Amino acid sequence: MKNASRIVVSALASLVLVAAVWALPPATSHVNTLSAQAAQPQSVSGKIASVEKDSFTLNVASGPAHQMEQTSNSPKTMTFLIDKNTTVEGKLKVDAMADVTYRSENGQNVAISVRVTP
Repeated sequence: MKNASRIVVSALASLVLVAAVWALPPATSHVNTLSAQAAQPQSVSGKIASVEKDSFTLNVASGPAHQMEQTSNSPKTMTFLIDKNTTVEGKLKVDAMADVTYRSENGQNVAISVRVTP
């Protein structure tokens, strides 16, 4: 008799557990949410600090929210990769002003388009 009551109690406990799990909302992948946000183009403006063959660095005048969290004493610079799909309007040169539209990819900023103003 004791064995039968243990089996019944175990079965009921299992049913309650299964019902509780089914009642939970479906889990969403936090990684997918982050990658979707990162894939969205962002824009920033500033003065070009250096130019390399496949990248350039910008002293940021205004930028995304995470850039504003830095202290005012620290330099606000961002480095952008230039790939075959990057469109550049004007000539990339040090001390020129630039408006950059970019995407974050694998932890790096990839320039989508760059508009350089003298």
